[in-house]
Amino acid sequence: MRTTTPPWRLHGTSVTGHRHRRDNAPCQDAFAFRGTGPDTFLLAVADGAGSRPRSREGAQTAVELADLYFLPSSGLPEDPRDVEDFLRSRFTVLRAEFRRRTRPRPEDFATTLTVVLHTPRWLGYLSVGDGFAVLRTGTRDGEPLFHLLPQPAPVSEYSNEAFFVTSDDVSRRLETACVLDEEVTGILLSTDGLTQAAVEFPGNNRKRAKHDFVSRVLGAMERDIGAEQEEAELTRLLESRRLAADNADDKTLVRAVRGR
Repeated sequence: MRTTTPPWRLHGTSVTGHRHRRDNAPCQDAFAFRGTGPDTFLLAVADGAGSRPRSREGAQTAVELADLYFLPSSGLPEDPRDVEDFLRSRFTVLRAEFRRRTRPRPEDFATTLTVVLHTPRWLGYLSVGDGFAVLRTGTRDGEPLFHLLPQPAPVSEYSNEAFFVTSDDVSRRLETACVLDEEVTGILLSTDGLTQAAVEFPGNNRKRAKHDFVSRVLGAMERDIGAEQEEAELTRLLESRRLAADNADDKTLVRAVRGR
């Protein structure tokens, strides 16, 4: 699915991972994007917890509520200093509504959620769980630079335990950021099914974006091809054996590029 909000182009795709195809199970990821002006738009991805019986519905509910609450008709903060408080307060409202809609067992709908909100003045970012976002911003020696936005810290150094919109301690494990950078020309947002493809770990607990993969995915949107071909190419990439060998989970990718 693609849309245009000049001067930006937005596109998103989900594919069912090898593990779920093998088990004849549906994709448990969801995504949403929407623009309300030339430089104002929202991107969101969610990954339903595979161990929960209604996580697919949970992921869809999360991105629908993100679109509702993070891009409100009543306006957005003018002052960048207010952005992180705005994101956290909107998440509090989102979580309350999520739990209301999924009563009496919201834990059955457990899902992660990652959101990027872009405006002419600032870029806001919020993440619950293991999704991630990469910005293409500026150049060095003629080559684009990529910035991996901070991810929530793991539960512990020795644990891969996930946490979700419905987790009791989510407010302590919520990651937010406000980016002030007029040179952002591309944004990639993904669930953790693409972590091995898009993120590398150079050591000392550091992470960074993989230049080749992110550059390829964002650069593909800057060619003059039709929407159907664009969708088909990205779907083939996400369903490729190489990416399946890295990670058998569902894969969701939402991207935005500024027109040239």
